[in-house]
Amino acid sequence: MSVQLHALLILCLSFTQGDCTYSSPHWGEWNDSQLLPTIQKLMKGYNRYLRPNFNEGPVEIGMSLDIASIDAISEINMDYTATIFLRQRWRDSRLVFPGNESVSVDGRLVSLLWIPDTFIPDSKRSFLHDVTVENRLIRIFSNGTVLYALRITATIACNMDLTKYPMDRQVCTLQLESWGYNLQDVVFYWTRGNDSVKGLDTLRLAQYSVESYYTTVSEAVYETGQYPKLVLHFALRRNVLFFILETYVPSVLLVVLSWVSFWISQSSVPARTCIGVTTVLTMTTLMMGARTSLPNANCFIKAIDVYLGICFTFIFGALLEYACAHFYTMQQQTIEDLHRELMRDFNESNGNGPIPIVTSTQPNQSVQIGSTAEEPTEQSANSETRNSVGSKEARQGCSLSTMKDASRRAVSVFTVENPHNIDRHARTAFPTAFLFVNILYWLYYLFL
Repeated sequence: MSVQLHALLILCLSFTQGDCTYSSPHWGEWNDSQLLPTIQKLMKGYNRYLRPNFNEGPVEIGMSLDIASIDAISEINMDYTATIFLRQRWRDSRLVFPGNESVSVDGRLVSLLWIPDTFIPDSKRSFLHDVTVENRLIRIFSNGTVLYALRITATIACNMDLTKYPMDRQVCTLQLESWGYNLQDVVFYWTRGNDSVKGLDTLRLAQYSVESYYTTVSEAVYETGQYPKLVLHFALRRNVLFFILETYVPSVLLVVLSWVSFWISQSSVPARTCIGVTTVLTMTTLMMGARTSLPNANCFIKAIDVYLGICFTFIFGALLEYACAHFYTMQQQTIEDLHRELMRDFNESNGNGPIPIVTSTQPNQSVQIGSTAEEPTEQSANSETRNSVGSKEARQGCSLSTMKDASRRAVSVFTVENPHNIDRHARTAFPTAFLFVNILYWLYYLFL
């Protein structure tokens, strides 16, 4: 229909009483004598507060959707924002007119007709687009079928399971229900089944790809009764490539960087300590940055948290490895110094140094004998003195040897014979363990 016909329809629908006159004898296939009385007849006595088929059974309302865009998917708020074109069809016998044509009327005249009270139950925020006018479409067919289309942007809740984030697969829904009319009044159905939904196949998202979708028809049960409900289910698969480049690769490189200290000499304390502390702090920063876009929920132990925790454990383990190696090295040096001191004391005790010996042939009398004694003594006294000195030296040598053996046995339990072997074994143990843990991690989160 032309613009003039639309204007004529607005005038005729605005005035339900009186005659609508216009000095044009012909409008397309409808002349003045046919169109105007038809419109007047349609609106005369029409009550928009009563649904079609009142007291004659429920109204069947068919629906279809076009998904124009999914603008944002938020893991923190657990919702998504979508712009949709919602189309509803129903038949109103009060709007039947002769002919095989359809009439499109201005969307602002929706207040003159009965329309379904469809709403989105999971919607948090929504609005109807109104630029340049309200984005509504009303089309009336000659058999009384009414097509009512809307353009809506809504933020809809979506319960997400983030345990496998960022290798997760989320299933979100878009539900349509009747607010006030129960199943005895209206019945909802998809006009063409799964083909009633368009746009998801060609939709392009930043972090997700639409894996599959399907439609269902169900009922919403509330305290006030049972209401019709249509549900669109669509599965979103997260694109993991971004997170591999942003998080996984840097964390692996930090772990490998921490292994560089195994090839640095243990005597280079500042170099090895700097590498260990730097990698630990960098890994901590990376872990904090990975959590900024995620909800702070204790119930979610996410896959990325597990992997970052594994990497942090290996980095911290490399730092502890150097601490242990350095400790055992210092301990070995201390033990070697102790052994040298004991041997020096033992050698000095067998030298020419004075050895204090207490002996006497009479009670309560002591005599000090040394190699530098100047006073002569009797031959018997000298003989007894030599025997006493010999036995004393033998007992002292045995005690020193016993002390050395006891110290070795006591320290051998906590001593590594060659502390440099710790670095040598770590060069193989750490990469092997990290590779094994990675295989288990990716097998579990990708295939289980």
